[in-house]
Amino acid sequence: MNVLSHPRARRAHVRTLRSRGSCARGAREGFTILEVLLAMAILLFGMTAVLGLLTFGAALSRTALLRTTCAAAVEATVADLEETLFPIVDGEAGPPIDIKERALPGLPDVVYSAVAHENPARPLEYRVDIEMSWKSAGVQREKRFSTLLLREIPFGERLRKQFVEGDKSGVKQASPPAPPKQ
Repeated sequence: MNVLSHPRARRAHVRTLRSRGSCARGAREGFTILEVLLAMAILLFGMTAVLGLLTFGAALSRTALLRTTCAAAVEATVADLEETLFPIVDGEAGPPIDIKERALPGLPDVVYSAVAHENPARPLEYRVDIEMSWKSAGVQREKRFSTLLLREIPFGERLRKQFVEGDKSGVKQASPPAPPKQ
């Protein structure tokens, strides 16, 4: 017969275990150091992943801003060329001029040069080779591209002629509607 089979002996044994702190309930009152370290490692891994995503997102945002600024600079360059590449001679668009190191309107740190080449098949069409340069982080940078432009009076000059000087040449007048047939 086992000594703990008697109810009184069993209760005394349980009291002894409780007083020593080795009871099942006493052992579950807190976290072990291993559980705390594991939880901290999982938290550290998660925080590292989130921080990496934030850094990646910031880099993408910066790249998008630079590309947008670049596109705006190219558009401003082409708009400036459309207005100034073909000077007006005797009321018509004259031959193109070479442009050297002109500051871009609105972006004084960006300069461009442009050279126009006539298309032999189409005398009013020109390929314009453009070289833009700017300083970024202390380094001189440059980019080249080409565009096609037509030799014509600039849009702003055409509007000025039409509305300020009252010149109606080249502007088609709408004919009045025909009277209704009876």
